[in-house]
Amino acid sequence: MPELPDITAYIAALEPRILGRTLDRVRLQSVFVLRTVDPPVTSAEGKTVREIRRIGKRIAIGVSDAANQNQEKIWLVIHLMIAGRLHWRPANAKLSGRQGLLALDFSDGTLVLTEAGSKRRASLHVVRGEQALNDLDPGGIEIFSSDLDRFRAALTAENRTLKRALTDPRIISGVGNAYSDEILHAAQLSPIALTHKLKPDEWQRLFDATRSTLELWIARLSSEARKKFPEGVTAFRPEMAVHGRFGQPCPRCGSPVQRIRYADNETNYCATCQTGGKVLADRSLSRLLGSDWPRTLDELEALKRR
Repeated sequence: MPELPDITAYIAALEPRILGRTLDRVRLQSVFVLRTVDPPVTSAEGKTVREIRRIGKRIAIGVSDAANQNQEKIWLVIHLMIAGRLHWRPANAKLSGRQGLLALDFSDGTLVLTEAGSKRRASLHVVRGEQALNDLDPGGIEIFSSDLDRFRAALTAENRTLKRALTDPRIISGVGNAYSDEILHAAQLSPIALTHKLKPDEWQRLFDATRSTLELWIARLSSEARKKFPEGVTAFRPEMAVHGRFGQPCPRCGSPVQRIRYADNETNYCATCQTGGKVLADRSLSRLLGSDWPRTLDELEALKRR
């Protein structure tokens, strides 16, 4: 799922292309992508793009009449979910195949929303005014406008694992599976450490790592997006420290990166840097291995050699 750095990169790429331009037409290839009925999607046609904003992991495009810039905006709010992606294509580009869901037509190009796979999770909400837009915000804090105290208060409202707390959109805005792995590795903290048990110095490390990790990737991806539209947004990048790098060496200590699999997600971490050398049990494997599941890197290596 595209996260804060990816959404910021999309916005960096969209601003020079559509800000101040007229939205000529909205084309829906799939009726399932549109999740609202009032105002109608056609109410955005013929209006000028005034603002592009991030709402959590959503991209909000605000339009109003060209003759009245102070008019209450209509917002087209796109949520890419897991497999949704945006593409910039020539004007009046065709929506072909099952993946093409939505097209926003401008005079010199078309913004296309696609979604891989058979599940239709990506969505478009069309709403009118600031209040309706704010109602779509899950409510998580914005890390760059928060201090350490507010950050800690948000994460300790409930006693959660760090992995779960960082990826809950009601707690922190825009962080998901990929960047939470990177943040926890940078902070040298276990993904299953409980928020109510962190020490003051660990809170400082986590806060600093959250900001620095997101700053790094926002700068990197936005710079790339200003040069070329980000067609290949992915949660797996070779420059990442641990996410998607199972079995590869940790860039800090050289130990093999470990993982925990659950549902459709995967948590990657370094046992040496983050868990005191302990390998965390994968639930699906734990059922099979029982008491034989390795708890240290040495035990894991011994198991692999059997």
